[in-house]
Amino acid sequence: MFDKLRNWRVRRTVARHPIGESLWQDALRRCAPARRLGASDQATLRVLATLFLEAKSLEPTQGLQLGDADRVLLATHACIPILKLGLDWYDGWHSVIVYPSAFIPRRPHMDATGVVHQTDSALAGEAWGRGPVILSWADVLNPGKRPGHNVIIHEMAHKLDMLNGDANGFPPLHRRMNRRVWTQALSSAWDRLRGEYREGLPLPIDPYGLESPAEFFAVVSEQFFEEPAALREHLPEVYRQLELFYRQHPY
Repeated sequence: MFDKLRNWRVRRTVARHPIGESLWQDALRRCAPARRLGASDQATLRVLATLFLEAKSLEPTQGLQLGDADRVLLATHACIPILKLGLDWYDGWHSVIVYPSAFIPRRPHMDATGVVHQTDSALAGEAWGRGPVILSWADVLNPGKRPGHNVIIHEMAHKLDMLNGDANGFPPLHRRMNRRVWTQALSSAWDRLRGEYREGLPLPIDPYGLESPAEFFAVVSEQFFEEPAALREHLPEVYRQLELFYRQHPY
């Protein structure tokens, strides 16, 4: 009965708030991971984006204006990671706060010695446990020169990571996934890349992924969807685990 009720609500939402064809084609043109999908998966993604826009509050700040095309683009990027998982994986939070550009969160933090510092680093995105996702719109539109960047997918990966506690690079795995294999694949790759980075060698991913296991999971998730061929070539075991987790095969 509950599945029937849910399906009825989905159909009603899609019927009442459809994404127009011109808006959808614009989103596909501007979102490479969505553009590479087959027709059936694109149709599923369109439904998920519609439901995302209905379920989440997109809140531009500091005078930023988000038009319909911008909102559809944001939702399209956001739903790429849950294409085969479903919108339920984004339960427990409601808001996406969007700044015009990089933002500086003004909040204190205490270091290991007990000294309190004021955060002053500019961020392109941030995800809070059961709170909002925060994005820089400039970084959404201009992800930088290095291939593989996608701030929306990065922050959504953090949200998935935090479904079973703090962000630690260990999201809730599916029943048939092996926890030890996941840990071995990602930990080995992280350790190896940290050693290569210290030696000054070029890395196949953004070095920011070496900050912590949580950032590593978010960065390789970006790469998985944006540059899957490169990730599969350089980190094949990581790629395989992400295939199993996201239940997608982008390459």
